[in-house]
Amino acid sequence: MGGWVSYLWWGGDPNSVNQKSGLTRRDIHAVQKSWAIASANPVATGTELLKRLFRAYPETKEFFKMIRKLPEDQYSQNHQFKAHVINLMSSISLAVDNLNQPEIVAAMMNKLGGSHGKRKIQERHFHDLKGVIVKMFIEVLKLDDKTLGAWGKTVDFWYKHIFETLGDETR
Repeated sequence: MGGWVSYLWWGGDPNSVNQKSGLTRRDIHAVQKSWAIASANPVATGTELLKRLFRAYPETKEFFKMIRKLPEDQYSQNHQFKAHVINLMSSISLAVDNLNQPEIVAAMMNKLGGSHGKRKIQERHFHDLKGVIVKMFIEVLKLDDKTLGAWGKTVDFWYKHIFETLGDETR
């Protein structure tokens, strides 16, 4: 699209970078479009994501006492685990849906950091999860490099605000 039509379509310059999030309107569109596919079946997607995390980093399963001793094929039968999967997917969906309001997303991520810090989850665990997400997105969604780049910037924005409160147990 040319000039003013593009400006109207995107609600502004599609390539201008938001100072708070580091994302452009194009980045946000790419993340939201690809997330719509990933979140079409949130319980299945979230369960697969956590299974992949546990396979790649078995020590992370220890954070989930409800399934610590369960074999993988029984995770989906555990109501507490399914509730966590739904919370995870809902949190990601809310963060993706609100990327146009980075101050709101930053506050959400600060809250998430505080709650996970109380459970002794560390930055490295989040980085491990990011690697699993990227690999899953490449394998399952077949995302192109631009969309993967947009996701990388999005997760970096989220993590910046999660890490601000992750070790702060006073919040």
